[in-house]
Amino acid sequence: MRKWSPLLAVCIGTFMLLVDVTIVTVALPAVAGDLHASLDGLQWVLDGYALALAALLLGAGALADRHGRRRMYLAGTVVFAAASLLCAVANSAGLLIAARFLQGAGGAAMFATTVALLSVTYSGKDRGVAFGVWGAVNGAAAAAGPIVGGLLTEHLGWRWIFLVNLPVSLLAVWFTVRGVTESKGRPGTRFDLPGTIAFTVSAAAVTFALIRGGEAGWTAPSTSAAFGISAAALVAFVLIERATEQPMLDLRLFRSASFGTLMVAAVLVQAAAFAYLPFVTVWLQEFLHKGPVDAGLLGALPMSIASFVVAALGGRLLQRLAPRWTVGIGLLLIAAGDLLQARLTASSPATALIPGLVVAGVGVAAVLPVLSSAALSAAPPERSGMASGAVNTFRQLGFALGVAVFGAVFSHRLAAHQDPRAGVADALNQTLFVAGGLALLAGVLVLLLVRHAAAAPSAGRPVAPATSGVTAAATSGGH
Repeated sequence: MRKWSPLLAVCIGTFMLLVDVTIVTVALPAVAGDLHASLDGLQWVLDGYALALAALLLGAGALADRHGRRRMYLAGTVVFAAASLLCAVANSAGLLIAARFLQGAGGAAMFATTVALLSVTYSGKDRGVAFGVWGAVNGAAAAAGPIVGGLLTEHLGWRWIFLVNLPVSLLAVWFTVRGVTESKGRPGTRFDLPGTIAFTVSAAAVTFALIRGGEAGWTAPSTSAAFGISAAALVAFVLIERATEQPMLDLRLFRSASFGTLMVAAVLVQAAAFAYLPFVTVWLQEFLHKGPVDAGLLGALPMSIASFVVAALGGRLLQRLAPRWTVGIGLLLIAAGDLLQARLTASSPATALIPGLVVAGVGVAAVLPVLSSAALSAAPPERSGMASGAVNTFRQLGFALGVAVFGAVFSHRLAAHQDPRAGVADALNQTLFVAGGLALLAGVLVLLLVRHAAAAPSAGRPVAPATSGVTAAATSGGH
């Protein structure tokens, strides 16, 4: 048992932090009723966590390489647990949002170390087993988030979706202290603090602008100012990364058209496949009067099951095909699934979304595992850790931006209707049309621009833990 303590520590923590990306989704109506949160406030409850996770992931990997991965994982777990407690006792939407940002910071510190910890702990067949189990846990988190959130919200209350993290965090700490040995990256690794700050400010400001624009208008001073701050911070980030010897993200990677296109695909697939699901929850609970459990089952399970089945039956075949075709066609399937769902009327039943969710799930199974390995193949070997970390960063950023964009589309369309039931169906249709368009755009770009067809890394191969403690999870699901 002691042999597998590090794997248990990593898997428990990974499952917890990835579940928390979407576990809140089905609890949003309950949160709104209890804390009197507006639609933009609810979007920040989701986006605060995803933004912090995305913005700090690469920087946390560099810090872990310098100061110790075990130490970083433990510190992240403690921060995550403390933030979860703050979420559970929050008496206002503002405090809940702030605690979600803190949760994301802890989650980034944990997630940034997972692959490196497994890579230095296991070798040979044991490494293959460890990475296989870790990948399965990532996939399970996708299906479990809305379902676990629904069960806890319906039977115990929404605050329990955060309180449950406390005993899970204790388990992760116990197994880490018991079985994980300390490891570090190469000497002299530096934390790119200016780059991390600039990236965080740019991502947060553009997300604020998108959410604010949907409420106050796109020409409002606050919206324009936020867009301006985001653009200025992005320019600063580019200048910083070009000037520093040890950048958080080496911009030379984007000289490869294949790599740059795959990063665009990472952003758009996360938005197109998952970021509209919170608004599906609003439709199911507020207008079809489904409970949180039913909302979790109807809104997430069909996609997760389809994705799991396809990945299990065809995973090896998908990895053998050229990434251009697998990722490109998978994105087109996601687009088809989104558009298939966009046929709702005021009288549509809750099951109307299932066919589209299944088609989108097939596309997700094709895209996500291959997207990760394709990004590694499109980058130089010495930058494989940074490339894999970039996939995770851009995927989480895609979810945050997607929620913001779809929130603006949804609220604008809803405001144009007198009949709430017909209005929410039309607003959700419009949201799904935009999601489908994003997936279609990403699919076409991949088919046209991705040319690199190198073989995917073998299962269990360590992914440059010395340069970054992060890899993209080859999983199905929204994380």
